[in-house]
Amino acid sequence: MHRQAIHQAMIANIFILLIAGLGFAYIALNLYAFLRADGRIFPAPASSYQDDTGILKLKSRDGSPISAIYLPAESKGRLLLYSCGNAEDIGTVRPFLELFQQHGISVLTYDYPGYGTSGGRASEQACYAAIEAAYNYAVNELDYTPNQITLYGHSLGSGPSTWLAARKEVNGLILNGAFTSTFRVMTEVKLLLWDKFDNYARLPRINAPTLLIHGTEDTIIPFSHALKNWNRIRGPKEKLYVAGAGHSNLIELAGTEYWNAVISFINSNHHHSS
Repeated sequence: MHRQAIHQAMIANIFILLIAGLGFAYIALNLYAFLRADGRIFPAPASSYQDDTGILKLKSRDGSPISAIYLPAESKGRLLLYSCGNAEDIGTVRPFLELFQQHGISVLTYDYPGYGTSGGRASEQACYAAIEAAYNYAVNELDYTPNQITLYGHSLGSGPSTWLAARKEVNGLILNGAFTSTFRVMTEVKLLLWDKFDNYARLPRINAPTLLIHGTEDTIIPFSHALKNWNRIRGPKEKLYVAGAGHSNLIELAGTEYWNAVISFINSNHHHSS
């Protein structure tokens, strides 16, 4: 009997140590994410451009000067507000955005704090302040109405774009290579009590029509994220899944299918409540 009691006590102690170890590991994981997440999420490249007369300087609510470029089309009927991926800046994406301009779509794009020649330091909240500054500039200085503005978020840019779409009236929202959240790119399921750029939580609150674009062979943001995001969208929605496409070659592989879908979506008059 005495031996059985000792055996049970040993099992209980091992169980307690196991639970304590898991708890310590979980705390360590949260601490690591807290300290290192921004460095992983925002690997800002060296600026691909220098300030000149074509670079706008917007002021975000946190005081950071935000660099932006405005590419007006001949007609001011439609504006695309573009949010970059985490390895891009407004200099590297400009040739791509000029293609929208050639399709008759004006474009406004901006750099996150710490990117390009924008001031400040990149963080989730700083990115939200930056896209809000760009939206306010489009409405107040460029005289676009909300129903002329379509948001486009590529990869990381999906985070600021869904944040704004949940708060402001827009004509539509395009998400290309969007994640459910930044942490779930690594973990697939929600492991931590907190998260960054939680599109999964935000999508049901967006009323604007949404066009979801994703490559089926994306190894950076797995296609499973697109399927989960699609099921979370409660408003009007369209999708373009490109078979065999990865994270960076989708537009090249999709070709005219991409441009037909995107330009048609931008030019549509989406009637919805804000």
